[in-house]
Parts: sequence; C-alpha cells; structure tokens
Amino acid sequence: MSAPSVALVTGGSGGIGAAICRHLLELGAEVVSLARTAPAWQHPRLHAVTLDLMDPEATARTAAELAARFRISHIVHNAGALRPDPVEEVKLQDLNALVQLHLASPLLLVQAALPAMKSAGFGRIVLLSSRAALGWRNRSAYSATKAGLIGMARTWALELAPHGITVNVVAPARIADTAMFHETVPPGSEREARLAASIPVRRLGQPDDVARAVMFFAAAQAGFITGQTLYVCGGSSLGSPLL
Repeated sequence: MSAPSVALVTGGSGGIGAAICRHLLELGAEVVSLARTAPAWQHPRLHAVTLDLMDPEATARTAAELAARFRISHIVHNAGALRPDPVEEVKLQDLNALVQLHLASPLLLVQAALPAMKSAGFGRIVLLSSRAALGWRNRSAYSATKAGLIGMARTWALELAPHGITVNVVAPARIADTAMFHETVPPGSEREARLAASIPVRRLGQPDDVARAVMFFAAAQAGFITGQTLYVCGGSSLGSPLL
C-alpha cells in the first residue's frame, strides 16, 4: 500500500467491514469507517462517520465533506443488506433500496474521491459483491444488485486504468460471525453445521478471509490487476451448496 494512504470503508463497524478496517490500519493507513453505527472499538487512525447509505442526499453530502477533508486513495465498498424474498413476494421498494445501497452509494463516493485519485495518479477501489451474484434462492434484489457491482467495476476499471486507478471485486459467501449471515442462519444451529459441511473446504469463512483478499487488491503492488472478481467462498462458487 502506498503511503500516506486514506482508505474509506463502508460498513466498517462490524463483521467483514471491521476486519477490513483493522487490516488497513495494520498497514499504516488512515481509515474512515462509514456505517450506520460507530465501531465498538477505537484506534488513533480510525475515523468513524455514521451515515445511512440508503439516503442518497446524505451520502452525497458526506462524500463531498470527506473528499474535502481527506485525500482518499482507497475505497472499499463493503456495506450490504439482504432483503430476502421469493420472486413472487419481492417488493419494489426493497429492490430500490438495494440499488441505492449496493450501486448508487459507491458511485457517489467514488465520484467524490476521483479528483484526488486522478491528481495522484493512484487509486484502489474494491467493491464487495457476493457468490449470490451467480444466483441464489430468495435473493432477487440482492443477487441482481450484487451482480450489478461486477458489471460496474469492469466498466470503471476500463475508464480509470489510464489514471493509475484499479477497480476490483471480492465476492464472499457463507462468512460466519457476521450479522448478515446470522440473519438467516442461527449461530450454532444444525443448519449452520450443514452449510459448513456442504462447502468444498468443509468450513465456513471468516471475516479475515475476506479482508485478506481485499488487501491483495488494495496493495500498491497490484497495479496490473483490474476489472477482476475474486470469489472468497471456499469453492462454493463452483457448484450449488446446500442452502
């Protein structure tokens, strides 16, 4: 990672986002956590900003404020929500909400940070998609918007490569110790055990597994890698694990 670095991480207050923040801090970066709640822990270089990314006006305003305050070099868009329903019951308001959270909010953040990145000739953008982008039951809104992240990243990668800015995607699946996973799978349940057994590597993922993949794309040395999607899923993207 180049120094000095300022990394903006959405959803940084817990789970995968908190792991990403900690890994970035270990590498010496200033880290801005954007989340609905502040992290329960502190660090001298961690700046906690509370924000509902589903509010487009507040997101645009906060993005401009942060771009004026920091020369942002890294953006990691980790924040996400499920809104699960079978196709017959999908609500348009849920789809619109996830479009705002998964697609519009990173667009606003990146637009605000791009002048500094282009001026520096350096930037790293990492978007967190999901194995569900390949299809998952009861995930119409979630899968559609997470798949959209991959297409958006590939387009940004083409546009921004001449400026030294890379754009890549990390797509996790079945990551334990996260609020999203335990929203549908109770911790310590029989279903959790069945899911772990169904994954080719025979275990659930951990937030650090995802954070390490993000660090790979975030490194200054990763400048020849852009527009790529890395599935951090224990091999579950190779087939259809038990739901």
